[in-house]
Amino acid sequence: MKTMSKRALALAGAAALALTSLAGCGSQQNNAAAAVDAASASFPLTETVTFTALTHEPSFAGQELNDRLIVQRLEEATNVHIDWTVYVDDQFGEKKQLALAKKDLPDMVFDAQMSQYDLLRYAKDGTIIAVDELIDQYMPNLKKVLDENPEYRALITAPDGHIYSFPWIEELGSDKEAIQSIGGIPWINKAWLDELGLAMPTTPEELTEVLRAFKQAHPDSLPLSFVMNGGNEDVGVLLSAFGYGDNADHYVVNNDKQVVYTLADEGIVPGLEWLHTLYAEGLIDPEVFTQDYNTYVSKAASDRYGLFLAWDNTSAGTPDNYVALPPLKNADGQPAVTRQNAMGFEIGRCVITGTNPNPALTAKWIDQLYDPIQSVQDNWGTYGDTTQDNIFEMKDDGTLQHLAIPEGVVPYELRMKTNLGGPLAVLDSYYGTYTTMPDDAKLRLDVIQSQFAPAMECDYNYPPIFFDIDTTDRITQIETDLKPYAESQKAAWIMNGGATEEWDAYIAKLNEMNLQELLQLKQTGLDNYFASMNG
Repeated sequence: MKTMSKRALALAGAAALALTSLAGCGSQQNNAAAAVDAASASFPLTETVTFTALTHEPSFAGQELNDRLIVQRLEEATNVHIDWTVYVDDQFGEKKQLALAKKDLPDMVFDAQMSQYDLLRYAKDGTIIAVDELIDQYMPNLKKVLDENPEYRALITAPDGHIYSFPWIEELGSDKEAIQSIGGIPWINKAWLDELGLAMPTTPEELTEVLRAFKQAHPDSLPLSFVMNGGNEDVGVLLSAFGYGDNADHYVVNNDKQVVYTLADEGIVPGLEWLHTLYAEGLIDPEVFTQDYNTYVSKAASDRYGLFLAWDNTSAGTPDNYVALPPLKNADGQPAVTRQNAMGFEIGRCVITGTNPNPALTAKWIDQLYDPIQSVQDNWGTYGDTTQDNIFEMKDDGTLQHLAIPEGVVPYELRMKTNLGGPLAVLDSYYGTYTTMPDDAKLRLDVIQSQFAPAMECDYNYPPIFFDIDTTDRITQIETDLKPYAESQKAAWIMNGGATEEWDAYIAKLNEMNLQELLQLKQTGLDNYFASMNG
């Protein structure tokens, strides 16, 4: 066992002291739960036990979780009743902070939206408790997931060696072939290519000629549109043909396991100059620097785009007109794609508070959410609901088959009205064993696996590493100034040009803003992560 640092010992001691004082405030409020011996208890319990939980839902989904069939089934199976306090999504952050500042805490915060920093901060004052021993003793479903996938255990373990939360895990493909390995896919108007007798472009130069042809044939069109620095709608994937390219957070890990800041890599300069050429010729939508997502999508619905960036092509008015533009070739003539750092993982999906009268029993209940069939429903929705549409059909063998979404029904809204969310795990091994894969996910994966994954040079991505409070503070402090500056320069160079002439001064400015310190902090975290995986 590793020796704890003085800082870690102090953190643990402070948490234990605060936990003792907090427990005296709330532990007597739920005597029925406190009386249950979690070690010997099995579900359903002989007597109903109630726990309180704070959570959130979209405004359209309804705030009465106990009215949902998935929750009713869970209560019937466990005889645990949850007294939910539910806020709408846009109020949850503020309401959660207020609730956790009081002495009368809920027993758990569900779908908690807690970052690594939040977890350490609330653990330090005893607002939440460590759950690593609970996982090992009372949570066989989650423990199995973590034992078989040590990378997830590493990602949820704090620098002091403890685990403070239960994660959300959704695997859809793995490694380079994961559904999150790229963000926005470039969708090109194949109907216009066919109309004009044009071949699919394979290089930036060929794409330029295609966009010019689109503009000439359709004067009212928007040959290329995106949302500048807009995540999945950003133009970054088209820059993959230049140097390391670009992605949403601007970090890549090269095959030497070194962290690179994409917007500080000189290889991107010709790509910025190329995009400026497109903008100067009127081939880029002039609103890319100012439009929000809703405006962007509304224009896609009119089929005016020759090429646009998005997670999928469903926002187009005629989706069948748009196909994925294959990765453009770099200067060496090789198709190239910048790998993203996103993954189907969220660390702080559920926490147990310091006043919970029976954390072990609560952990045992939460573990039911990690049962494979339950997790699949928690994530997407349930089956057999006679009052509304269903996400699944339960087959005779007990597996779940995704149903086609009825016409006129928004998939996301149906999902949020029928699922539970919160902590869960859906692994790649579950598809074909416990459930089928959603049709929309399979279509996207097919594109990624057949076209984009083979063109990804980088074998690694940057995982959501759990830094200590001081390091998190410092990284946040640097990024708060540096990232907006770098992104604003990217936009300015696409609009006005000048990347080549201004590059040296720009890099000097980034270094003044502590880029090298930032990269060293990120590198140390990555090195430690790799060491923990090998240890």
